[in-house]
Parts: sequence; C-alpha cells; structure tokens
Amino acid sequence: MTTPAPLDIAHDGPIARLTLNRPDMRNAFDDTLIAALTGAVQAAVDDPAVRVLLLTGAGKAFCAGGDLNWMRKMATLTDAENRADAAKLARMLHAIWSCPKPVVACVNGDAYAGGMGLVSACDIAIAADSAHFCLSETRLGLLPATISPYVLRAMGERAANRYFLTAERFDAATAFRLGLVHDVAPLADLAQRAEALCLALCDNGPGAVQASKRLVRDFAGREIDAALIADTVERIAAVRSTDEAREGVGAFLEKREPSWRLRR
Repeated sequence: MTTPAPLDIAHDGPIARLTLNRPDMRNAFDDTLIAALTGAVQAAVDDPAVRVLLLTGAGKAFCAGGDLNWMRKMATLTDAENRADAAKLARMLHAIWSCPKPVVACVNGDAYAGGMGLVSACDIAIAADSAHFCLSETRLGLLPATISPYVLRAMGERAANRYFLTAERFDAATAFRLGLVHDVAPLADLAQRAEALCLALCDNGPGAVQASKRLVRDFAGREIDAALIADTVERIAAVRSTDEAREGVGAFLEKREPSWRLRR
C-alpha cells in the first residue's frame, strides 16, 4: 500500500494550495513534512504563475505540533543532532514568514505548539470557530523556542507571557481577540471564505502586494526618524515609475480592469 504524501500540493489558477496531509496524526510535524513544506514554499516563490499560497490541514486538525514518534527520537539525539533537527523546523517557519508572496492560513481545526507557529508565520489567518489553540510545550518540559519570534509578533508580548507559561488551551474567539487570527468563520463556510480572501489578494497588483508585505516586515517596530521617512520616499518614488503602477493608474482613469485582475 502506497503511503500518502505528507503534503498535498495543488494549483488553482494563481493559488497554490498546500494541505498538511497526515490526518491520522492530526497533521503533526515530522522530518518528511517539514522538508516537504519547506520545498513547496520555495517552489511557489519560484513559480511566476503563483500569486498567493493557501495553507490548511486535512481532516479535523490544522496541525498538532510535533509528531510524538519524532519527539521521542529527540531524546536519543546528541546536542549537535538536536540543533540540526531544530534548525530544519526553524528554516521552514522562516521560509513561510519571509516568502515574498502572501501566505494565508486556513485554520480548519486545532493548532497546537508548532501548529501555532505555522499560523503565526503566515501573513493572514482565518480560523474555524470550532478551532482551539495551545502552546503546549511547557507541559512536556519543553519550550516554544523556534516558533516564538512569530508567535510574539502575532499575539503580542503580554499574551505570550500568559500562554507560553501556562500552556492553557483557548478558543478561536480568543485567538481573534488576541490578534493571532484575523477572522473567524463557521467551519462549513471556512474554505469559501479563505478562497475569497485569496482571490481578493489577486485583485491587487502582484508587485505592489509583495512590496507592501516588505513594508510591514521592514518598518514594524522601527522608530519614525529621518532615515525611515527617507526610505518611504524612495520606495514610493521607485514604484510610481513601474509598468505595474502605470497599468494600475491607467486602468483606473480609463474605467477598465487592470491586466493582472482575474476574470471571474
């Protein structure tokens, strides 16, 4: 019997759909899934037809964090092997976070530990109202180290203080209130809502979307000083002379659709 691929990759026009495909293990990470997801993100970056990535899970869970057998193996590794193993997960999360194209998380079910890292590394997250979240590492005598840079940015330092330490489980409404997810929807409507969000992203100039993502990455938390102001001036001046900007402004003035907009 053939073992299913740990990651299902499908293309629907400009959308690359990446589905964690270990439903019997609640889509928990192991070496093969981490490698597959890292490679799939890079492939989407390199594919000019892809304008947005949509990440979700098969079955009832989004991602339960680390696979128990994978975690059991960690106890037998040397320090050097554990560093190398942790680095693979860290590189995967950074590949998602640094992807120049927008990445949308469609959180179809529970997201625990590393699963919360996945949600946090994405640009936009929409969750099923039945989903639950948990930073469960301290219950196992571990800590959420590799995911912490992304979770801190997503939910803030104050909330992280509580949930990193307590390992409390919280619901989708709380995740929305904390800013971890941007929207909550009934599970029956979730896939449609996520697809509509992806298509809305594709209504915008692809270069402008990527440059706007860089703005957030580069400017968040920076002091508003002369250097930052000069940087903003340079960026908008450079964009104004691009073919994409000419097309977008021209289409607006001529009351027509720009060339990049999908016909639907």
